[in-house]
This record gives sequence, C-alpha cells and structure tokens, in this order.
Amino acid sequence: MQHETQIPRDLHDQDGVLEFVRERLLRDTRVSSEDRAVFAGRTDTHVDRLVTSLHAVYGEDPDFWETVARAVLTAWEAFVARPQDLKDLDRRREGAQPWFTSRDAVGGVCYVDRFGGDLAGLRERIPYFKELGLTYLHLMPLYEAPAGNSDGGYAVSSYRHVDPALGTMEELAEFAALLRAQGIALVLDFVFNHTSNEHAWARAAAAGDPFHERFYWIYPDRTVPDEFERTAREIFPDDHPGVFTRVDSTAVGRAESPFHPDPRWVWTTFHRFQWDLNYSNPHVFHAMAGEMLFLANHGAQVLRLDAVAFIWKRLGTSCESQPQVHDLLRAFNAVVALAAPAVEFKSEAIVHPDEVIRYIQPDQCALSYNPLQMALTWEALATRDVRMLSAALAERHATPEGTAWVNYVRSHDDIGWTFSDDDAARLGINGHDHRRFLNAFYTGRHPGSFAHGVPFQDNPRTGDCRICGTTASLLGLENEPGPAVDRILLAYSVVMSTGGVPLIYLGDEVGQLNDAHWQENPDNAHDARWVHRPLYSEADYERRHDLFSVQGRIFGGIRGMITVRRSTPEFDGTTLIPFDTHEDHVLGYQRPGEHSVVLCLANVSDWSQFVSGETLSGFLPTATNVYDGEQVDLRGGILLEAHGFRWLRVLPAV
Repeated sequence: MQHETQIPRDLHDQDGVLEFVRERLLRDTRVSSEDRAVFAGRTDTHVDRLVTSLHAVYGEDPDFWETVARAVLTAWEAFVARPQDLKDLDRRREGAQPWFTSRDAVGGVCYVDRFGGDLAGLRERIPYFKELGLTYLHLMPLYEAPAGNSDGGYAVSSYRHVDPALGTMEELAEFAALLRAQGIALVLDFVFNHTSNEHAWARAAAAGDPFHERFYWIYPDRTVPDEFERTAREIFPDDHPGVFTRVDSTAVGRAESPFHPDPRWVWTTFHRFQWDLNYSNPHVFHAMAGEMLFLANHGAQVLRLDAVAFIWKRLGTSCESQPQVHDLLRAFNAVVALAAPAVEFKSEAIVHPDEVIRYIQPDQCALSYNPLQMALTWEALATRDVRMLSAALAERHATPEGTAWVNYVRSHDDIGWTFSDDDAARLGINGHDHRRFLNAFYTGRHPGSFAHGVPFQDNPRTGDCRICGTTASLLGLENEPGPAVDRILLAYSVVMSTGGVPLIYLGDEVGQLNDAHWQENPDNAHDARWVHRPLYSEADYERRHDLFSVQGRIFGGIRGMITVRRSTPEFDGTTLIPFDTHEDHVLGYQRPGEHSVVLCLANVSDWSQFVSGETLSGFLPTATNVYDGEQVDLRGGILLEAHGFRWLRVLPAV
C-alpha cells in the first residue's frame, strides 16, 4: 500500500501514533473535514482496545508501534474508499440497538450457483427473498478458487475477485446495494485461517520469496512439523495425514525456486491445497485486514469468520482456540470499527461448548453459529427425548449483551455431535456410545430410523462419522411425508423462537431432498456434503403456494412462523427462561416480554403428549395462542399432537 513507506520509525507510544495519524488525516484532502472528524472520533474511541489487543500478540516486536500505526492507516484507507451510502449506514448503526436481536431478523443461506446460477440469476430471486421474509442473506464462498475441488469455495485464490463463472466484484457490490434497498443485509464468508495454494501470496511463497514465505507456516524439513503434529488434531485424514503437506511447487506453476529447493513442508489444517496463514507475522494481520475491509466496502454487512479457532499455532498445544485467537479477533474488530462500524463478525467455531461461548463478545464476534442447539435438536428428534436439549437451553443459551446466536437446523456443512461428554454424563448418557447411536440413526443403519443420511469421514471400525443430508431427507420425507413435514416444522419452530437470528438453508423451506446425482461430478464425488447442496428445484418452488402439497405445507408453515415471530414482541432480544414440562418428550422454554411471557412447547415424540395443568399452574389460567389469538384454558393442561408445538402468551401467577 502507498502509506506503508510513510510511517516514521521513531514511534514509541500511543500518543505518538495518535499524533502521527492526526497529522496524516489533516494533510489528506480526499475526504471532507466532516469525514476526517468522524474518523478521528472513532480513533479516540477505539485505539485503546486496538493497542491492547495488538500488544497481546505483537508486543515483543521492536516495530510494535509501527504495527499499530499501520493498522490505523489500513482502516483510514478503507474509510476513504468507502461508498457514501455505506458511510451513512455506519452512522445509523453506531450506538443503535443491534439489528440482529430484533424479532424481524430472519436469515437465509445459499450457494450462488446452486440457487441462482450466477449473480445475475440470483438478482432475479430478490423478490422471492422478500416474499420469504429474509433480512439477512448469506452467500457461500463465491471468490476465485482452484478449479475442481476447492472445498466448496473455502480455498480462496483471491478475496478481491468473484469466481468468473458467477460474475464480478462490481456485480456483487450492485447486488449488495439492491439487497440493502430491500432491507436485506449481505453476509459473506471471510476465510480467515487459510488461502488456497493458488493465491498470489502462496504462489510467491512457493516460488521462494522470503517475504511471502513468512505468510505461511513453511519449514525446510520435517523437524518442526513433527513436533507440532504430536499435539495438533488431524482434521481430514483421508486427504493427508497430520497437519503438514509437502510444498509441491510445480502445482502452482513455477520453475524450481532459486531460493528453496523442494521439498518443503507447509501447514494445511484442512485440505492440502489450503495453506494456513501465519498470524504471528504482523504483515499477515495487515494484509488480511485490508482484504476484510475491501469486502466491507463492497457491501458485506456481516462477515462469517471461517475456521477462526485454528488461526494461532503454538508448539505443545492443540493449536486450537489459543488465547491469541481472541486477541486477534479484538484487533480485527477494532480496525473494522474504525473504518466500517456497520459490519459485524460471525464466528464459525465448531468446538467444545465451553469454547464456543468465548468467541461471542461485542468486541470479538457479535454473532455466532449455535452448533450445540443445532446438534441437540437432531439428537432430540432421534431419541424423542428433550433432556439434553433442555439442559443446553437452560445452561448454555445466554450470551453477552449486544450479541446473539445464529440458530439453524441445517447448514452447508456436515452435522457433528458437539455436545459435552460431561453434560451427557450428568443425564446418565455415555457420550461416545451416544454418538455412535446418532451416527447409525441418521445414516439409516439403526432399526426404525426414518433418516436418509449419508456418512462423511466414515470409520466403520469405530462407528465415528459425521452426517450429511438435507433436512427433508434426514427427517424422512422420502418414505413418510406426513410425519416428516411435521418434524421439519417442529425443528424450525425451535430456531424461530429461542432468541437470535433464525437461519434457513434455502431449499429447506420447500422440502428439497438429497441430491441423488451428487457423486456424478468427479470434483465432488469424494465429499458427501454435496448430497445436501442440491440445485434450485423449479418444481419444488413452483408448488410452494399449493397448500395440499408437501412443498406448500412446509413453505406455508415456515412463512407463517416468520409472520407470527414478527408480530410477537416477546421474541425481541435473546433472553430465554427455562421451563420444565416434567415430560421427557416435550421441550419447554419461555421468552419474556415487558408485561407477559410466551411459553414455547414442542413435542418430539411420535405420539401425543400431555403437559398437565399442575405443571402450568405457575401461570394465570387463561393463555393466548399467538398464532390465532384464541384463548386457551391452562387448568386442564395442554395436549400436543405428535411433533406438535405451541407458542402461548401467558401471565405469571402473582
């Protein structure tokens, strides 16, 4: 960047950095004096936490204060380039109640090519997104990526270019603006841990450029890699053993390096073509901050930080969720607050529940996937027992003020059973054996299973695997459409009512089945996750208004939930109060409002279940069904049909 050579080498403290930045702003005539004042004010507000966060990571570096100054100037350059309508959005959002805690917030997620063909085709679907009621649209990775297998786009070759088959970055910015005009926030992935081996940085590193070699964890022999692999977890053993891969320089199109003859070894947590970035190098921090702000300036309002738990490596540890991960998140958060405060981070940390919650902080990630609720919803549907899910809602649902879960039934990824073994043991459940049961159930190997799932990373010897399949297929729509529709709506009733942003994997709302042809594409045949990424089904979507069809029942049910959610003030915010139904088949929880409470009940059983009047005696005897406004007498109890749910407005008995 142009400003890199203009930072003085004699900065010694925070005051010196601030003085230098203010002088730089005064000399910069590219923006108005009003904009300079806005940025200066943000600097005064956020520089303390930027310094604290960066010092925790880079404080021993003799050039530390230059690192701080460069971070502020990276933000300044992005602020200067930021379009005016996005600056206006920033100003509206600063200090306002978080939009994502509103009962109006509803999300959808899709692959551009699977749902719309390309960005031009997806633009034609905006009226449908409005019809469904979305305020948040997450587009799965759409950047340039290696041909063939790119891990579903998560091997990024350029953060600044859209895959040419999908469109251009200019088209993406136009699409984001069209969504904003309709009240829909664009959500993009920011692949935080790694790039593809075809990224310009990786190509330079493979060619032996010393500066870019330090962007990655590259070693000349196996000595250090062997030490790291003693404790680091192997993620995709079918792709490569351990976490290191030989640097194959010819694979990235170069002659032999004059600097480093191969073989060398590069850290690849996931696939061999995904090279882990070395955040111990502050130049990586600056480079990635620049890429992040580039996406923000093209209209992203939420950035999903992929694989964030893996970004810091330290010998002798698992190299996951290290303290420096959180320091780096705070530093990135502060940089974005300087340049584009309307942008929020969403963490993707599929780790132990005790670790997941550590990422959900206003100064780190205001949003986070809720993998525990997702996994335990599937667990409850398989076991017809809500005890584990009830305990998780009671003990692990609360998040700090100004943050929220993103609650989902399905995602683009596999389902892993991320519950705590200690939590399970308190209920008399052996975690290892229970995971084997769930794997057998959702792959159709267990007697009586309704599921049509496909195993991912299957190990027949140990019974270990993860689960793939669309919501409809995992809940049995192929063979028993009536009960399956009820199960689908039951699962979505939970994500719509527990507090946070409910997220729909698009296709779920019309009951799309597994892609029967997923293995025919040789690029995807090795990856069972493509079974639940089917192409947009014109036939299914055309039937969404036919209330006598399966598609119509599901679409009408989910669309109805969104409508009721928006008309129910108690669903604002994220607060949830446990409610014990005294029935292991019936989930209960309360969403408090200013003067009343909505009691949510959900029956995961295949049979009708009764919640007694005595159980409900803590409320006044008359409740209101928020769906239709009908009065309900609680004294005689509530009978829930198989896979049925109720949202009842109640008043606590005084």
